[in-house]
Amino acid sequence: MVAVSCLLCGCAEKQQETFTRSVVLTEPVRLGTESVKSFSGIVQEAHEISLGFKTPGQIERIAVKEGDYVRQGQLIARLDDADYKLGVEAAQIQYDQMKNEVARMKKLYDEKSLSGNDYEKAVAGLQQLKVQLQTNQNKLDYTRLYAPVDGYVQSVNFEPAEMVDAGTPIVNLLDVKRMEVEVDIPASLFVQRDRFTGFFCQSAFTGGEELPMKLISITPKADGNQLYRMRLVFDGADDKRLTAGMNVEIGIRIAGSENAGFFTLPLHTLFREKENTYVWVLGNDTTVVRREVTVDGTDASGNAVITSGLNGDERVIKAGVNALQENEKVRVIEEPAETNVGGLI
Repeated sequence: MVAVSCLLCGCAEKQQETFTRSVVLTEPVRLGTESVKSFSGIVQEAHEISLGFKTPGQIERIAVKEGDYVRQGQLIARLDDADYKLGVEAAQIQYDQMKNEVARMKKLYDEKSLSGNDYEKAVAGLQQLKVQLQTNQNKLDYTRLYAPVDGYVQSVNFEPAEMVDAGTPIVNLLDVKRMEVEVDIPASLFVQRDRFTGFFCQSAFTGGEELPMKLISITPKADGNQLYRMRLVFDGADDKRLTAGMNVEIGIRIAGSENAGFFTLPLHTLFREKENTYVWVLGNDTTVVRREVTVDGTDASGNAVITSGLNGDERVIKAGVNALQENEKVRVIEEPAETNVGGLI
């Protein structure tokens, strides 16, 4: 009898060791911490400039062609300025004549031989001619069209010898002095715009480096797809590896919400008993204890939102919760690191 009892006890201990359950752990994720949302954007030039003469005339020369890179102050085109030069010459002759006449009248005025009214009229006439001379000089200067900024010539709309009016776009210039990124965000993110804390840009052409950006504007009206247009610029010098038309990924950092004391857990960590919801928490002695929690729906990722019962430092059983018993000893299976896929090393 003694031998049989010992044998049964030995088998029971062996069976108990055989059925020690293996579990995988997870940890509560605190709500209210900063999150990042990513969207696809397009790099664009800051704006497109339509360049035209400020005076009408006949085009004499176009100094650029489509695709050329021009620098600020570089000559773009010029008009035939023969008539404008004649206008300046005629105004100069009248001004010089009137200037000499006013000089003679001043001597008479100083000698009290000329009334003050006549002298003032002469001075006013000289000033008027000076304005006319400057106006004609400006028109002559306007026959030269220069690049206002650095950029690329997108299109040339006229040929030499054609007549153009003042303001007619001769050349379209892409301003690449400052690059922008346009991205469309959904309404669910637009309503959180007051909690945006930062922005960054990533691209395969920059090796995944996070390039900081600054917000310029968000269009307050949604388009037909309920998307809001957001414009950003690079915080600092533009990255020369990015050019207009490239697709990039824009990251938006969002501050935590008012649910700062709440946590999330996967739904399969929960189980119910008698109308109450519980999770299994692992103790320091590798035994599990039941912990009652309060659940308030799910988040956008489908995880349960825990409003009470957790303090954030628990180790929660991730799978097999329905097979565990109170104070049951378990064996923890460590999940392989992200750099050790499949646990091969």
